[in-house]
This record gives sequence, structure tokens and C-alpha cells, in this order.
Amino acid sequence: MTCYDVFNGDADGICALVQLRLAEPREAVLVTGVKRDINLLARVSANPGDPITALDISMRTNAKGLRRILDAGAHVFYVDHHNPGDIPKHENLLAVIDTRPKICTSLLVNKALNGTYKEWAIIGAFGDNLADVANEVARSLSLKTAVLTKLKSLGELINYNAYGRDTSDLHFTPEYLFKQCVRYKTPSLFLSDKPKIFDKLKTGYAQDMAKAKKCRFTVPGVTILGDAPWARRVSGSYGNILAVENPNQAHAVLTHNADDGYLISVRAPKNNPNGADKLCLSFPTGGGRAAAAGINHLPKDDLGKFLDTFKKAY
Repeated sequence: MTCYDVFNGDADGICALVQLRLAEPREAVLVTGVKRDINLLARVSANPGDPITALDISMRTNAKGLRRILDAGAHVFYVDHHNPGDIPKHENLLAVIDTRPKICTSLLVNKALNGTYKEWAIIGAFGDNLADVANEVARSLSLKTAVLTKLKSLGELINYNAYGRDTSDLHFTPEYLFKQCVRYKTPSLFLSDKPKIFDKLKTGYAQDMAKAKKCRFTVPGVTILGDAPWARRVSGSYGNILAVENPNQAHAVLTHNADDGYLISVRAPKNNPNGADKLCLSFPTGGGRAAAAGINHLPKDDLGKFLDTFKKAY
């Protein structure tokens, strides 16, 4: 029997798995990747009885792989907050899916574990740009302001680290960050023992963000960044920053992908966190959730169509 832990390489995916493996340690094959590398079940070769955990990856995108794995006799525990499409009915599937705008996978796992590793859930929520929810959950812990500020920064930095064309763009691989984080019952202990990881991410983030802020808007709310590793790394974080600074405006951050097109991150207005998934799903490689979604490949010839659709949606 082989165990598989399949998870998004962003803060939400990593922190969801950290909570589960602190609660139930097990040796498992780790299957993950950069933020947009989410068709991860396609990499799993399952056998009858294999336990598979899938976290923070779209069931809609992984529908084919999920069906294959279930048909092979594996048991799947699936937790996610993205638009799932049709959820298959199968005796070997336990699915916890919640697409409400103010929820993320780490918070769903936190609820399932009765808040046992709540600080890690807070990190995941901060990383998913759910600061209000993270602060609300944190109140029960009576954390000092300085500690909570550091946790917020860590969540945002782990999330920032997930963005890239491939893992060579990242400061740390998601597997490495998970293996480091899961050694500690709280992120506060992690920060105390692994300051070099935090410092490297913080320095890289500041340098990349300074470059992004020099880029101009194509139309209100839409920014096209350069074709470089820094631009790919900062694309998601910059979208979150713009969303916070302009809560009544939707935002889209475009970067160049390997197929001579654009990869797009869309953020719905913070004050009306809806519609991002519907907008992106109207394009062939789009997906996501109501508050934040994306398109993996937009041909350059379709840029005008996207801009028109974006303006009509918001």
C-alpha cells in the first residue's frame, strides 16, 4: 500500500496538509507543484486500497484523474474550496467541498480537526488573502499584535513563493516548505527555529514587489507584468495587494507563459467577492473560486476579448 499526499503548493495547500500530518503523521508520496500546477491527480498511480489525500486542488480540473483513481480502488479524502463541477458519488470518496468566498482549505481542515492546529489554519487563510477571516479565527488564541503581524507576513510569503512557471522560479519548492513546517506544532515555533527561510522570502518579496509597482495599468484594474521570474513570482501577491488597496475594484494581473500567451490571476472586489470563477471559466483554461480565480493560458490574440469580458463582468 502506498499513501499519497496531493496538495497545492501555495500557503493554503501546504498549511492544510501540515495540520493533517501533525494530527495523523504518516509516510506518503508528496505530489505538488507551483500554484497553477493543479492537475496533480494525473501523476498518481493508484492501487486498490491506497489512501490518497487531495488538498486545495480543483476537482473540476482533476475530474478525470479522480475517476481513474476511484475506479482503481483507492480511497480519496478530498478537501477544497474551488468550483468542483460535478462531484462524483463513490463509496471510496470522502469530499469536503465548500465554495463560499470567505473559506479556504486550511480553514476546512481546521474545522475537521476541531481547531487543534489553529495557527497553521490562520497562516493558510492569510496566504489566501482572507485577512478578516484569519483575524477573526485568531481572536480565540489571544495572540499579541506583533505575533499576529508576523503570522500574517509568513502566510503571505509562503503564498508568494508558490507562483512561477515551474519550481525553478521559486525560492523554495513546496515539498521543502511542507517538510520544514510540519516539524513544528505552531508557525511561531517554526519562525523561531527557521528565521533564514522567512528572511529569504521577505527579501525576495520586497525586491519583486518594487518592480511590479513600476508597471502601469493596461485598463483600470488590469496589469501586464514583464516576462521574467520576478514577475511570475509576484503575480499572485501583487493581485492581493491591489485588491486590498482598492476594495471596490476587480483586478487582473497578467504574466507571460511558456506557450506565448498569458497566465492571468483575477481578484474580485474585496467588497463584493464574487464572479471571478465565472469570468475565468468562460475561457478554456480558466478556473478557481468566486473571490479569486485564474486562466492558465490566454492566447495573445484573445487579450482584447479578455479585457472586454473583464470590463463587462466588473
